[in-house]
Amino acid sequence: MKKTVKVVAAIIENENKEILCALRSTDMAMPNMWEFPGGKVEKEEDVYTALIREIKEEMNCKIETSDIFTEHTHEYETFIIELIAFKATVIEGTPQKSEHDKLIWLKRGNLASLQRAPADIPVVEQLIKEK
Repeated sequence: MKKTVKVVAAIIENENKEILCALRSTDMAMPNMWEFPGGKVEKEEDVYTALIREIKEEMNCKIETSDIFTEHTHEYETFIIELIAFKATVIEGTPQKSEHDKLIWLKRGNLASLQRAPADIPVVEQLIKEK
């Protein structure tokens, strides 16, 4: 039986209506794929706390989240990911890369142009439809 991993992701939008995209480093699983920043929810941790913690650790900034934007399950070859995505805004600091190779801001219409981690594709599709 495959392990299920609960993961949170931040859809961080700036004042220009651009969304932050992060390139997974060559040291990470699924290297050189773009994703929304975030990470695994730890045992006994709620999803909001997990997302705020992950963004602080990965991007050295503080965010504020709203309600869940979307959630879905994606089955990879060796595990299953339960992805919970939130819209968020930076309230302190500026996102900086530490674990990722690159950070970029993109307009919604350009989000599908990146090679994405498969679990992120439904989130991108929903964002583009939302306009």
